[in-house]
Amino acid sequence: MQDHEQIFSRFLAKKGLRLTLPRKQILDAVFSLHSHFDAEQLFDVLRIRNAEVSLATVYRTLPLLLESGLIQHSMRQESRDIYEHIFGHPRHLHWICRQCGSVSETSLDNIMPFLERAAQEQHFELEDFSLNLMGLCWRCKNENRNQ
Repeated sequence: MQDHEQIFSRFLAKKGLRLTLPRKQILDAVFSLHSHFDAEQLFDVLRIRNAEVSLATVYRTLPLLLESGLIQHSMRQESRDIYEHIFGHPRHLHWICRQCGSVSETSLDNIMPFLERAAQEQHFELEDFSLNLMGLCWRCKNENRNQ
């Protein structure tokens, strides 16, 4: 079984690029996080680790990680792109509270058969998708009722 470093290294080689130390440090930081992150949060993790990686390098590496399939763009919140690593994790959907910004995740097991059937009916080859649902979490919903 391949690990995320092998996958990224092979992906870069196919593009004529190398797994440089800054790229490896970024990759390691991404896979140390077990939550959603944006570029600045990732950069903060790298600074704590004393990695000599610039914010510009983080921004240049994120599209490579996306294209390699190791991370996904999960959502956009407060004008920031939010990512998460997906290697070794099942796909899921995000429930995003528009009031407090909380994010919860649930499996796609019940929805996938419907999506696959709909794609077939459209003669469409489904390659990728993103499912984010916006609304009010139970806490905010209750707060709004009690006001």
